[in-house]
Amino acid sequence: MQKTSKYVKQFYPVKNPKRKWADKISIERAPTWCSVDLRDGNQSLIVPMSLQEKLDFFNLLVKVGFKEIEVGFPAASETEYTFLRMLIDNDMIPDDVTVQVLTQSREHIIRKTFDALKGCKNAIIHLYNSTSLAQREQVFKKSKEEIIKIATDGAKLFEKIAKETGTNYRYEYSPESFTGTEPEFALEICNAVLDVWKPTKDRKAIINLPVTVELSSPHVYADQVEFMCDNLKYRDAIEVSLHPHNDRGCAVADSELGLLAGADRIEGTLFGNGERTGNVDIITLALNMYSQGVEPNLDFTNMPEIAELYEKVTRMQVYDRQPYAGKLVFAAFSGSHQDAIAKGMKWREEKKLSTWTVPYLPIDPNDVGREYETDVIRINSQSGKGGIGYLLEHNFGYVLPAKMREDVGYTVKSVSDHAHAELSPKQVLQVFNDTYVNINDHIKLIDYHFKRNGEITVSLTVEIDGKQKELTATGNGRFEAISNAVKKQLDIEFSELTYEEHAITKGSSSQAISYVSITMPDGKVVWGAGIHDDIIASSINALFSAINRGTKS
Repeated sequence: MQKTSKYVKQFYPVKNPKRKWADKISIERAPTWCSVDLRDGNQSLIVPMSLQEKLDFFNLLVKVGFKEIEVGFPAASETEYTFLRMLIDNDMIPDDVTVQVLTQSREHIIRKTFDALKGCKNAIIHLYNSTSLAQREQVFKKSKEEIIKIATDGAKLFEKIAKETGTNYRYEYSPESFTGTEPEFALEICNAVLDVWKPTKDRKAIINLPVTVELSSPHVYADQVEFMCDNLKYRDAIEVSLHPHNDRGCAVADSELGLLAGADRIEGTLFGNGERTGNVDIITLALNMYSQGVEPNLDFTNMPEIAELYEKVTRMQVYDRQPYAGKLVFAAFSGSHQDAIAKGMKWREEKKLSTWTVPYLPIDPNDVGREYETDVIRINSQSGKGGIGYLLEHNFGYVLPAKMREDVGYTVKSVSDHAHAELSPKQVLQVFNDTYVNINDHIKLIDYHFKRNGEITVSLTVEIDGKQKELTATGNGRFEAISNAVKKQLDIEFSELTYEEHAITKGSSSQAISYVSITMPDGKVVWGAGIHDDIIASSINALFSAINRGTKS
């Protein structure tokens, strides 16, 4: 990377910026949202959407809650024109939704755009021309005055055709390549357009400040936005809109700082689809606000459904690590992360908290239609005892003793490590059951009976290597009686028996699970578990599971 000398700054910072935005802590309310998925997003696709696909996407955007949707560039192609007419002629646009259309500042294009809108109840006509120094010099080869004339001629034609047709649509103007335009010139051309339109509070105009190409750090853009907000004419009769692209990967930051700098409106796309590196991802931006307690006025409660339709009609893929929406964004594989999440969830449940402060999870996955069971704790060779224990408890109702969790954790991780694969919750359960529950592969318990006469006497029938044996012994309790019988008559030594049990809280509520640990002569602690409809039977099964595991060669 030794050719940096050929790159020069192509942006124009504001001189002596006031930076009132820098003193603001957070965004306090959601902006007006305008989806440009069907125009900016669609034109960037390798295979643009068909009419039916555009309609499906339009209906999704309406369902999510967008009140402004840019549906296309109707003068640019027959498909775009036909789609707009289909929406209007079939009364498919809800009364509270405004469609937006794009047009260059050229008379025949503007006239065809108005023609395409005949009969539309609510519309925004979006006029643009490029204003950057690079575009003026290299593409159009025109002076500032000539560039202003292009914009104002288009604005005047809007007014003329509106009088001819009796329409009262709202207008939007974009100085395209705003980020490469001198701030003073951007202000001059926008004010010239506004002087033509003379917007009012009842019929506001939109001044859109596009990051057509990201050329600077987000704070420079915020300064530019604040400069425009402070100096635009008719400020109480206009909405200042932002349209950030993501060339430097800062579109969300540009948008958030731009809103702090005074902007009112955001144009963007779902999942950030768009030219080159894309537009600002409205999902990320909206849910960033949501995570700070700001109602975004958009409904992303069924993110899997939204992602599925998006992938179907765009033939694009939602990246697994896409903020809030990717399949792995709530997943914790790391043992320490899993442990913190599990403890955070338990803390929240115990304290009956209404606020969300769970470590590593900025929002509740359930709020966007994701499941704890399959999306949060993910098990592989990097997982820890806390996550595996949480998964068994949350999914299947097995509340493992704290000391048993470590043993189970190593067992499950070993299976994942050898398979070089992630384990699903059902696979984890299978490993646990196969390894610890009702194990009778060496000493098989056939039958047992207890008698109490001061002490407890047990009579056991077991099968070892295909041969049955009758065992009997006494003790102060059932476990002691069984332990004495096994130790004395099968010559098996163990000590320090521990025991816990509970009803299974998921699935069959009539079953109980018991956990037993014993310490073998070499000091190794061995765990076993038992499941049965009867709590006593489950505890005895757990003890024999531990004995069988401890005596394996």
